[in-house]
Amino acid sequence: MPAMGDMPMPGGWSLSMTWVPMCGQKWPRAAASFVGMWLVMMIAMMLPSLAPVLWRYHEAARATSGTGDRRLAPLTALVSVGYFFVWTVAGVAVFALGAATMALALHFPALAHAIPFAAGIAVLIAGVVQFRAWKARYLACCRCTFMNQCAPPARARSAWLHGVRLGVHCCYCCAGLTAVLLINGIMDLYAMAFVTAAITAERLAPAGERVARATGVVVIAMGMTMIARAIAFG
Repeated sequence: MPAMGDMPMPGGWSLSMTWVPMCGQKWPRAAASFVGMWLVMMIAMMLPSLAPVLWRYHEAARATSGTGDRRLAPLTALVSVGYFFVWTVAGVAVFALGAATMALALHFPALAHAIPFAAGIAVLIAGVVQFRAWKARYLACCRCTFMNQCAPPARARSAWLHGVRLGVHCCYCCAGLTAVLLINGIMDLYAMAFVTAAITAERLAPAGERVARATGVVVIAMGMTMIARAIAFG
């Protein structure tokens, strides 16, 4: 059943108003609203796995530089700003792609009818990615950052770049799970909880790669179910 305010579409799915301007609203304002919501969501989702990284950065920087907590606190905050800056840029790209896709779906019924099947394929691919060496490589980078005791020099530029680099690795590592969230509904609390738990566990659990693969099994099953439903509806 479509959520309140969503628009029923051909193919048995509903178009979230997140992707289109409200009545009287222009595209820049719609994009700003989406990116603001996206940033709040990403802070809530990523903070459980990011907080230990920030703490280790703070402790390592203090040990290597001898700088006091008063100076290190702003630098640690700057790491998080750089990290979430990357996610903000990703949010802009996500909105542009999503809004363009939804605009095309509104104008071409055949495309709208194919969206559920395409969404199932995308989720299936996201599950397969959890088993790939590409995923393992970026997950290793994220886990290495979590475990590493070293820190860049205690300077503003170094802290910013450290956060940006961490954000880029995280975006690559979480691409598949983020796609699952977007496809299932960016405002779906169950999807948010699942993705948050999966990301946190694969980063912090002792056997992170096994957690990633177990998550992949769940996501593959989800994708196959979505494909079956799309075929049955069609």
